[in-house]
Amino acid sequence: MITELVLFDLPKGITREEVMAKYRQSIPTWSGNGDLLHKAYFFDEEKSQGGGVYLWKSAEAARRWHGEEFLKRIRTVYGSEPRITCLDTLIVVDNVTGQVSEPAPG
Repeated sequence: MITELVLFDLPKGITREEVMAKYRQSIPTWSGNGDLLHKAYFFDEEKSQGGGVYLWKSAEAARRWHGEEFLKRIRTVYGSEPRITCLDTLIVVDNVTGQVSEPAPG
């Protein structure tokens, strides 16, 4: 399992509502994705930064879905180069289901 952090700069002065509208447009891409376990969108208004935290089934899935097409879409929609960090997920605490898991290496 892989945790992936994607961070990108947003245009100065963009509002929370404008960011939400852009994020909502991408929901269909991720909601039906069988390789993606969870995604959280985030926004830092003070720093004009946005991005997402992805929990993938594997590193291969992360690479496949965040290849050149994804990078191009981020550049087009948000006007900046995304910064991506992939991390091996060692333990997941899920307070919704009450489960703690130690997934196999990604």
